Amino acid sequence: MGKTLMIVGAIILVIGLIWEVAGRFIPLGRLPGDFLFKNGNMTIYFPIVTCIIISIVLSLILSLIRR
Repeated sequence: MGKTLMIVGAIILVIGLIWEVAGRFIPLGRLPGDFLFKNGNMTIYFPIVTCIIISIVLSLILSLIRR
């Protein structure tokens, strides 16, 4: 179990680093279709398109790993 947690943690770390570097070139979280509602001091954010893109990319990567 400990080995699995370390591997998952390393994967999350790598994804976070890629997200930081790629965020300068690809505006994830600020794509058209991501909804931002501001009302006074309340802000609600729905990154729908960003979630769809991340889901597609992860699905492709996992399908390649399985083969």
